[in-house]
Amino acid sequence: MNRTLYIYDHCPFCVKAEMIFGLKDVPVTFEILLNDDEEGPKRMVGKKLVPILEEDGRFMGESMDIVAHIDAIGSPVLTAPENPQIAAWLERCGKISNRLFLPRAAAAPLPEFATTRARAYFIRNKEKWAGAFFDLFEQGPDLIREVDALLVELAPMIQSPEAVNGTLSTDDLHLFAQLRSLTIVAGLTFPGPVDAYVRRMAERAKIDLLDQVAA
Repeated sequence: MNRTLYIYDHCPFCVKAEMIFGLKDVPVTFEILLNDDEEGPKRMVGKKLVPILEEDGRFMGESMDIVAHIDAIGSPVLTAPENPQIAAWLERCGKISNRLFLPRAAAAPLPEFATTRARAYFIRNKEKWAGAFFDLFEQGPDLIREVDALLVELAPMIQSPEAVNGTLSTDDLHLFAQLRSLTIVAGLTFPGPVDAYVRRMAERAKIDLLDQVAA
């Protein structure tokens, strides 16, 4: 079967879908869309969203639906129960981390921003609800201190670099996607267990981190 996953490189929802292919070693072709491409996704699934999985001309949207679909091939790998502490941590961190992540993603040389129009489209849409990116950059030091404290809280929750709960679960998809986004933020301090986890999970899932374009 021919599979293509349409994604943006910066998108944490796309990362979750990408992960299951790497963790299960299921062949797939990744295609990165321009951020201002509205017609492509609408043609495939009726609205502008990513990720989108194409299988022999059939299309599926929504990251966790894609994850469940691929994990059902052969023996599943996401077998451990979720830990409510991880979900609570992600909710707290997410309220802050997007304010660090979005302006840095917008400035990075990512393929979905290969044209000026695509980058401007992203900035215009995200600033509507996140606030002016210039102001968010100015708030950076304070936001970094808040996230640093949250990362210290996270460290003892990580049971193993191989899986946050000791065995792979959907918590790993949600957590790695969040942490991968944070690797674009220069100046953050990842405690030892967090750093070991994010690097090992990147290796297992076959996904590059964003530290090479950190700002």
